[in-house]
Amino acid sequence: VPIARTLNGSKALVNRLFDGLEPWQIAVYTGGTTFAILYLRDFLFQDDDTLTNRAKCQFFYLIRKIPRIQKKIASEMGKVTKSVSESMSKKIEGEYLIRLPKNGLNEQQVLEELQKYKLMTNNSWKNGMVSGTVYSGDENLTELMAKTYGMFAWANPLHPDVFPDVRKMEAEIVRMCCSAFNGDHDSCGTLTSGGTESILLAMLAYRNLARERGIKIPEIIAPSSAHAAFDKAASYLHMKITHIPVDEETRMVDVKAMRRAINKKTCVLVVSAPQFPHGIIDPVEEVAKLGLQYGIPVHVDSCLGGFLLPFMEKAGFPLPPFDFRVSGVTSISADTHKYGFAPKGSSVIMYRNKELRSKQFFILVDWSGGLYASATFAGSRAGAISAACWATLMYFGETGYVESTKKIVSTTRYVLSRLRTIPGIFIFGEPLVSIIAIGSKEFNVYRLFNALVEKGWNLNSLQFPPSLHICLTLLHTKPGVADEFVKDVEESVAEIMKDPKAECGGQGAIYGMAQSIPDRSIVCEMARFVIEEIYSTQKPSICNGNHEAAANGDVHPH
Repeated sequence: VPIARTLNGSKALVNRLFDGLEPWQIAVYTGGTTFAILYLRDFLFQDDDTLTNRAKCQFFYLIRKIPRIQKKIASEMGKVTKSVSESMSKKIEGEYLIRLPKNGLNEQQVLEELQKYKLMTNNSWKNGMVSGTVYSGDENLTELMAKTYGMFAWANPLHPDVFPDVRKMEAEIVRMCCSAFNGDHDSCGTLTSGGTESILLAMLAYRNLARERGIKIPEIIAPSSAHAAFDKAASYLHMKITHIPVDEETRMVDVKAMRRAINKKTCVLVVSAPQFPHGIIDPVEEVAKLGLQYGIPVHVDSCLGGFLLPFMEKAGFPLPPFDFRVSGVTSISADTHKYGFAPKGSSVIMYRNKELRSKQFFILVDWSGGLYASATFAGSRAGAISAACWATLMYFGETGYVESTKKIVSTTRYVLSRLRTIPGIFIFGEPLVSIIAIGSKEFNVYRLFNALVEKGWNLNSLQFPPSLHICLTLLHTKPGVADEFVKDVEESVAEIMKDPKAECGGQGAIYGMAQSIPDRSIVCEMARFVIEEIYSTQKPSICNGNHEAAANGDVHPH
């Protein structure tokens, strides 16, 4: 009876609302109201971003429509883009080639031109003045890789029947890496082109696994310090990513916050070992327990430390378990081209079992070109890189990696102990591997970044919070390099502390500005310009020069 009364009352209300309206008006009002409700529902509950972020983006979008604001933004962007363009052009000699030479060059001519290009590179990395980037640089290893590349220059793993040699080497690389990370006989993986692809493939596997369970937009839960490749995966693969804050002191992910974030759409929990910004290892065991409790896969991103961590115990630096020894860890990404010292373009993604690995495969059975199946994103790949990776692993062996780990970690801890004695700066967290992040409560830390750049150092600037870091490699273990870095930091900080409140200029000012801009779309435009400038063949008018190789071709005019 109450239900009937409610229905009758609702019917009477609708009749009163539409009383006196013509049928077409009723149809228009009904359709318009339905459309508005559906639009509002989609806006409020769409899964790809939070309501707060979407509202903020919409607000800044409208603000930027104001002519005065547009003019101011255009003016400031012009200054930044001009600075970036001129900075890049200063490193380029001669004009850009924009067409093929009319006649091909002989071998000697090509080599001569290559040498001219080679001279554009600043070789400060050879002296250990660069953070990360080049992890070995050993001349004997370089020669070995060059010979290996020559032997397998035409090999393509896409054709294992034609190149069984490379197929065998790739399988052995993966198996050796699984063994290093304490995987059992069921553990497996694939060789990839780098850490980003390794991470993307792992997220693809977990997305596909979640979709099999009926989840349309699976969710990645990762620390705010996790590598940007996880955000890239979410963007590429139509997933949602939820960032979990890290502890202000330890810089480790807040496990309690991660637990609260878990929901029915969560497809993977992420931890770093170590994370890129501050070199901190997340509490792998604690997060793995969450994974087991809720039945959620756990991915350990060890791209950066992948060929240090497995050897640290034998090098005299024991760590809590971080690999397949930990129940609940289902996949691990590790770069062979960092501390594995292999050439750029090689990494591995490892899984606890083949069922998980199969979720990253792409298989097309009805293509007119035949059966198509690939394990990674690329089709054709450079077998020479795989062969050079294999050769590098053979060259070092376990003893070699233990020794390199001992050198790098010992040097890192020496530098760390010295930096902690310098008044005016502090170290983020307790870095246990090879990265040291520096901050300051006394002055704008980007001023220290500028000062070290002036002294020839190439470091990484960080944001949220403002900081900089150095990633130590074998090159930093050379005699005198670590002491030189500490001395330059000491001198720079002492000079800055004479006027700690002074404004920051140079590159540091750009980094500081980028962090402080509330409208992140403006920062995106700045980054987009940098990428476009990388592929630009135009030079500012301040740069002049002629490219001798253009004798048979064209150069790009100013």
